[in-house]
Amino acid sequence: MINFEEELKKFHPSLEVEDAEEAIYNQDMTDMADLMVKVVKESKTTVEEE
Repeated sequence: MINFEEELKKFHPSLEVEDAEEAIYNQDMTDMADLMVKVVKESKTTVEEE
């Protein structure tokens, strides 16, 4: 049998859409495009130094 009082104690409300969007966009995540830009910049500086 489900104990509703216990289940209510475990309940955590989900983020509102605006709050969830803000939490997602505030994370500093590197994607493949960022990695490629970094590699190209590093390769240009290496070529210029030679």
